[in-house]
Amino acid sequence: MRHTISVLVENKFGVLARIAGLFSGRGFNIDTLNVAPTHDSELSRVTAVVRGDDAVLDQITKQLKKLINVVEVHDFKTGQAVSRELVMVKIKTSSGNRAEIIQICDLFRAKIISVTHSDVVAEITGDEGKIEAFLNLIESFGIIELGRTGNLAMER
Repeated sequence: MRHTISVLVENKFGVLARIAGLFSGRGFNIDTLNVAPTHDSELSRVTAVVRGDDAVLDQITKQLKKLINVVEVHDFKTGQAVSRELVMVKIKTSSGNRAEIIQICDLFRAKIISVTHSDVVAEITGDEGKIEAFLNLIESFGIIELGRTGNLAMER
């Protein structure tokens, strides 16, 4: 089962290490991890996507709530949250296929942020399905470099 966990923490040294340690200590691999400050400079939000057994994850959620510097923990069930990911991808281009790549970017509402003679850098945001569909389409052109933020989720 896939879970999106959102943890609001005090912006203190070592908090992320304790959170990651909790997951790894229970045998959970973190698929994506996103950490950033919130509107309050004293707090950060950690969003982790993990796969695993519901019962064990319930136990981890309870243990997260007990950690020092953890303010709030949410394990979002399907449909409870809005989630998005940002991807930047450098795509190999030539004069012959640049128009087609631009058309695909337009179709997916990806923004082209850099163009050279040999490549295009595009930025796209969306849910996992949209991102995967976009990457599958452009893969045949040649992906030179790819960077992903991981999911960021917020309660509906």
